This record gives sequence, C-alpha cells and structure tokens, in this order.
Amino acid sequence: MRETAAAVFDPLRPQLMRVAYRMLGSVADAEDVVQNAFLRWLEADRSAVRQPEAFLRRVVTRLCLDHLKSARHRRETYPGPWLPEPLVEPAEEQADDVTLPLLMALERLSPLERAAFVLHDVFGVSFAEIADTIGRDPAACRQLASRARSHVRESRPRFPISKSRAMEIADAFFAATRGGDMEKLRSLLAEDVVVYSDGGGKVPALLEPVAGIENVMPLFESLACVFEREMSRMVQRGFINGLPGFVTVESNNTLQTTALEVDADKISAIYVVRNPEKLEHIRFLISGAGEQSRV
Repeated sequence: MRETAAAVFDPLRPQLMRVAYRMLGSVADAEDVVQNAFLRWLEADRSAVRQPEAFLRRVVTRLCLDHLKSARHRRETYPGPWLPEPLVEPAEEQADDVTLPLLMALERLSPLERAAFVLHDVFGVSFAEIADTIGRDPAACRQLASRARSHVRESRPRFPISKSRAMEIADAFFAATRGGDMEKLRSLLAEDVVVYSDGGGKVPALLEPVAGIENVMPLFESLACVFEREMSRMVQRGFINGLPGFVTVESNNTLQTTALEVDADKISAIYVVRNPEKLEHIRFLISGAGEQSRV
C-alpha cells in the first residue's frame, strides 16, 4: 500500500514543497508539512479521491495554516529581525516568484490572505478550490487575494534591472565591503538603504534593522576592520530568493548569506542570514557536495 501511495505522491512532492515554502518561508518546516501530508495520504481512502493533486494541495495548505498560527507567536518573540530561510540558485535557474521581498511581504498578511494569494496568484488555483481549502466562499477568497495583492505590490522594485547587471552590483558590493573601499560602497547604496541581519539569537547579528546611508556606512566601516583581520571566504555567488547575492564563510567559521535588493541601479536593502538553523539546507556548499532541494 505504501508503494502504491508513494507512486502517486512522489511526482507531486516538488509542487507541494513549493506551496509549503511560499506559505511558511522555511525549508525545514515545508519539508515537515509535506511529510505530514504524505502520512495523511497513506491514511486516506485514496480510492475515493478523484484529483490527488487538488486533494494533497488542500491538505498541505491546511497544515500550513495550522503551523502559521503557532509560528506567528514565535516570530513575535524572535530575537532581532526574522528573515525567510534562503534559497540559493544560479542565475539561470532563478525562480522569479520566490523573491525575498515577496516572502517578507507575505509575512505581514493574515494566514488566510497568504493562502489565497499564494494559491491563486502564484499557482493559478481557482477561487472555488481555495474556498473549499480554507472554508470561505469564493467571493471572500477573491477579496482576501485582492487585499494581499495590494500589500505585495509594494514589495516589487519600481525600476527593475537585468539579472546580469544585478550580479555586477553584487560583485561590486562584495569587493567594496571586503576590500574596505568605502567610497565605492557609498556609490552603490541608495540614500534610504536598510540592512537586516538574522542571527536568531545564536550568532552575532543586528537586533534592529539599520536604515539610511548615514547609519549604514559606519556599520560597514566597522565591519571592514573585521574583514581585514579575517577575510570572508566566498562559497557561491548567485541569486538568493530572487535577489543577487552570495554565500560566504565569515569569522568563527560562520556560514552566511547576503542578498541585495537593487532598484534603479542602487542597493535599497541588504538581507543577511546568519542563523545556523536556517542554513542547514545549504551547508553542503562548503564541501561542494550534494544537491539542494528545489522549492
């Protein structure tokens, strides 16, 4: 029975992972939800299920909604800024719908708004199916998605640039910050640039975002002294949740991802993830072995 159930479930697993990750912003939590969905699938009367894909998508979404209720409290008490777990991809494989600003915008939505937007706007699910999934009528689901869309729209860059140009700016940022070229760094930053750093209370990180170029520059001036003593080791450059950036090993062998939001050729936001629990799924990059799961 398990083999029969897996034969139907396994081809759908990648899509279910994509739904769960966009709902939760966590690879580990998404994997747990999808595995839980498989256990539910094993227990279900599968002969009565006419559309396994819709059935499993509904199960995963409901599990995610349950998870978000408890996650919201944990994130309210999280030490410092909370950032989604990073997905690192080569530029040619970038998944355009999984941008870090989008995931952060989704965090500001209610769980039902998030579900309606992710299912309809990202995966093209009908409002009739969404209504059955979240227990609301289709008109209410349409309103939930519309409200979510207005919030998400603010997360999109006003003046997007090409992937190649974005990576050029990321490379220049890495060279300027690690080489101590503060004049070059200032030329790359927008006046209202914001730095977010997520250490989860486990490694040194900012406890509050740092906003404005006049506040950000002293931060990087102090970091330049650290880099002078112990230079970062580049592990991979590419796109992190749709943003140009890089993975590095910093002092004390701390793994770190840095993603840059670029608008009109200027860096408007810098997202640094240092929390080791959020980097387990990319730790293989240090040794160069394995393949990252596609979500």
